[in-house]
Amino acid sequence: MPDEPRAEVVGSLLRGEAVLRAVRRGSLADQTVINDAVRDNIRLQEEAGVDVITDGEARRLGWVDTPRLLDCFAVYEGRGALNWRGGAPVPSSNASGAPGGTGPGGVGRQGAGGGYPTVVRRVTGAQRHGDPIDGYEFLARHARTRTKFTLPAPSYHRRYWSAEHSTAVYDSPEEYLTEIRDWLRESVDRLLTLGCDYVQLDAPNYGSLCDPDTRARMAAEGRDADAELAFDVDLDNSLFDGIKGVTTALHICRGNGPRGMWHSAGGYAAISGAMFPKLRFGRLLLEYDSDRAGDFGPLDDVADGTTVVLGLLTTKSDDPDDADAVRQRITEAARRKPLEELALSTQCGFASAPPANPVSPEGQRAKLEMVARIARRVWN
Repeated sequence: MPDEPRAEVVGSLLRGEAVLRAVRRGSLADQTVINDAVRDNIRLQEEAGVDVITDGEARRLGWVDTPRLLDCFAVYEGRGALNWRGGAPVPSSNASGAPGGTGPGGVGRQGAGGGYPTVVRRVTGAQRHGDPIDGYEFLARHARTRTKFTLPAPSYHRRYWSAEHSTAVYDSPEEYLTEIRDWLRESVDRLLTLGCDYVQLDAPNYGSLCDPDTRARMAAEGRDADAELAFDVDLDNSLFDGIKGVTTALHICRGNGPRGMWHSAGGYAAISGAMFPKLRFGRLLLEYDSDRAGDFGPLDDVADGTTVVLGLLTTKSDDPDDADAVRQRITEAARRKPLEELALSTQCGFASAPPANPVSPEGQRAKLEMVARIARRVWN
């Protein structure tokens, strides 16, 4: 296995309007625009000096593309899954956003209108309009630095379940989620065949369970948050059953919506005791860029040998991060977890959904360079 990465990105990088248009059209000619964007992303990350890089998720409109790739979803109006807060206001003309974002259609603001993808046909047998790992081979061929590939966690897809509309084809959300897991396992197997040795799952659904408002809403709907959490952890673990010699990671997002919006308050302590000891991932990426995330106490619940990647630099604004304060927080975290089992990243991606976070290209570069610079000082 390669050396333990100490400085990394989470996933997405800023996408220009030309790239977004090219992804939406998807023509052969548009691939040139997208490929050029991936090359630029590779160059940016390698020049910044981070230890492991992505393609910037330039081939996606948002961090999760499942509703665009599988023909088993329909859009229904009025479904609100998340309570988005903060960030710059989203114009009403963009309320439905682009399919596949962090919430409904990439925005997901509860009560904001717009449709939400809902599973209404079986995943097994659904027509496929692309592959979740499209483009990895291009990334691996052009990168000189170690690469990783990001995928939505199987458990995240619970957000596309509707007790009203989905029960016509599935007896339970767990039956549906198991088929999603099997579909994603096909992609993981192809990734490994292409030589990928680092696979990261993104799971903002777990971050939502830290928020007392979300838990209260689930209880009002008759849902058992703790039972869902237990099933989802086992489901995500099982995606990598039988796989060895590969770095696996889980990123627990707290909301990284358009224009810097967020959806989850409340510390990780709400889930850490029941969840963290059971995770079978080599790395756990946690967002700690704001007071909403709470303190480092939940690190006590992370299994020995699991590296915690501290997301200490915000991607929600161009505000410069204080390098001394970041190093101080790493020192604080090391009182809970050995320094050799810690690493550093930005809090999340820079463009999880369109419109992107309010960060300039110059600010993005500065943050990536700071991650690499601090990591070299702390761990080398």
